[in-house]
Amino acid sequence: MSFEDGADRLLVTPGSELYVKVGRIMSNERVKRPVPFAHKLNESSSIGRVIGVVSGKGGVGKSTVTALLAQQFARKGLKVGIMDADITGPSIPRIFGLKDRLKAGQYGLIPCVTSEGIKVVSMNLLLDDETEAVIYRGPVIAGAVKQFWSDVYWGDLDVLFIDMPPGTGDVPLTVYQSLPIDGVVIVSSPQQLVSMIVTKAYDMANKLHIPVLGLVENYSYYKCPDCGSEHYIFGESKADELAGTIGCKVIGRLPIDPALARLSDEGRISEADIVFDLENE
Repeated sequence: MSFEDGADRLLVTPGSELYVKVGRIMSNERVKRPVPFAHKLNESSSIGRVIGVVSGKGGVGKSTVTALLAQQFARKGLKVGIMDADITGPSIPRIFGLKDRLKAGQYGLIPCVTSEGIKVVSMNLLLDDETEAVIYRGPVIAGAVKQFWSDVYWGDLDVLFIDMPPGTGDVPLTVYQSLPIDGVVIVSSPQQLVSMIVTKAYDMANKLHIPVLGLVENYSYYKCPDCGSEHYIFGESKADELAGTIGCKVIGRLPIDPALARLSDEGRISEADIVFDLENE
């Protein structure tokens, strides 16, 4: 796959913009970063780029952003996968309407596949009941994530997105120290409290030498369907201020969108009205 250097991808859901640095993510000039406790990838798999979607807290929409990013990359002809690393609170299968369980194959566990051709691995795809609690201690959760890397037959992927759990604990640390992460997208919301906690996620990535590809502000505003006016339910946008503080670029502002929320709840995220454009810087 080849892309114009410096080209931006523009994702548009109803009333939203999300810019993704294609040139930076997919460039052949991979940033060489030491991976202190590197875990071996499944021997029969090949993954081009690994991108984490992170936040300092839960409930800000990491899984939604992960799904939208993966979907748009897939629609551009890339081979895409999602590792749902939120072991105790997985959302990705429900968002895509996946109900089949993972099956063992000759080369390892076989991911489930969405209607867009995205390969997905999640703890909820190993459970008989999606509402069953996963009661694991930290080291066991971290071990499960490493097994999703080594024991899953991903095949050939251009990019793997990792939907990370909230916080700066065992799992994010395991991912950063064990997997060749090329960069992270940070997800926030307009609340000042959220901004403070999200800064911790940035600080963790920075201390572990993980490039930050940009900031997405979710729940940025609500657009009235009758008059078109924008209302700031969670306060005025803090995205530019936060991005300036942590030294990265705002790559998207997503509105409160009841239609998108409904599609996610019903497992029909692939029906989201998203248009993919290319723009140069």
